[in-house]
Amino acid sequence: MLKRVGLLQIDSVNVLERAHYLPAFSRIGPYPRELLDRASQRAPRRLFEYWGHEASLIPVEWHRLFRWRMDRAADDAWGGMRRIQRERPEFVARVLEMVRERGPVAASELVEERPRRAGPWWEWSDVKVALEWLFWSGQVTAARRRRFERLYDIPERVLPREALAAPTPAPEDAQRELVRIAARALGIAAERDLRDYFRLPTAETKERIAELVEAGELLEVEVEGWGRAHGYLAADASIPRKIDARALIGPFDPLIWERNRVERLFGFEYRLEIYVPAPKRRYGYYVLPFLLGDSLVARVDLKSDRAAGALLVRAYHPEPGAPAETREALDSELEELAGWLGLERVEWTDRSAA
Repeated sequence: MLKRVGLLQIDSVNVLERAHYLPAFSRIGPYPRELLDRASQRAPRRLFEYWGHEASLIPVEWHRLFRWRMDRAADDAWGGMRRIQRERPEFVARVLEMVRERGPVAASELVEERPRRAGPWWEWSDVKVALEWLFWSGQVTAARRRRFERLYDIPERVLPREALAAPTPAPEDAQRELVRIAARALGIAAERDLRDYFRLPTAETKERIAELVEAGELLEVEVEGWGRAHGYLAADASIPRKIDARALIGPFDPLIWERNRVERLFGFEYRLEIYVPAPKRRYGYYVLPFLLGDSLVARVDLKSDRAAGALLVRAYHPEPGAPAETREALDSELEELAGWLGLERVEWTDRSAA
């Protein structure tokens, strides 16, 4: 599944389940979550954490494909990170040495320092900013997470030797491979979709796509209803005769990262409303689209009430024209999800739909 999807986005919201666990459940059903924990947190390491789409878990053999991004940290990292490296390089070097001596270690364990505001959502100390610079530039990596807090260590103690020893490709070669991975994962995609998958630079992505089209690896196709947006299809892609799917799609699933693509493919408008004030939300706080066949036919706002052992359905919104079997299929999927999460029952708090 990871080879097909390419990466799993990590997010701190835990109202239902951590985001990186959900895509595998959507695709293969109930699976032991400890398999993903083992692959990403224990030797022999199969996955490493880095900035792929956002913070993501990525197969370790693709570490080499992101070294160009690490090398461009001075230009591409967030402003606070660039500034601390530029203005206080000796401090950053000292933080790196502390990680080398004490890792794996959390930012909160390195030094007691009065937090300062570095953005609208977080208060980061200078140590945390320095660690994020070192993480972006590849000088430290995530050994694991503890209660979701990242524990930093040097790559040599975390990643497999063969992954680190793999030759570093030229940036254009790495970017071409990332576009190939995105094309395989997406099936049919516009240039914007391919670029967004790994958050690649706009101008360089256009060049890489043109090169892959010229090489015959990507086919440029017209898609009805896409207007001026050209479609790209991997040359070896297979087109299924029938799609018999049933899945709840997490808000951070690769299928719905690019919202414009979701509208182009499914006619389904989806926006994440976590940061929208409650009175202004249309559908709910943690809303999952429901895939049935080849269509997104409904959306549900879900919450795990772990103390009560219940999967709460706080809102249910079928799409116009949803097939008659939508609710029955959704009920089956919710029961399976609840069982996988270790919850005893599904409880509808949306009384209009219960």
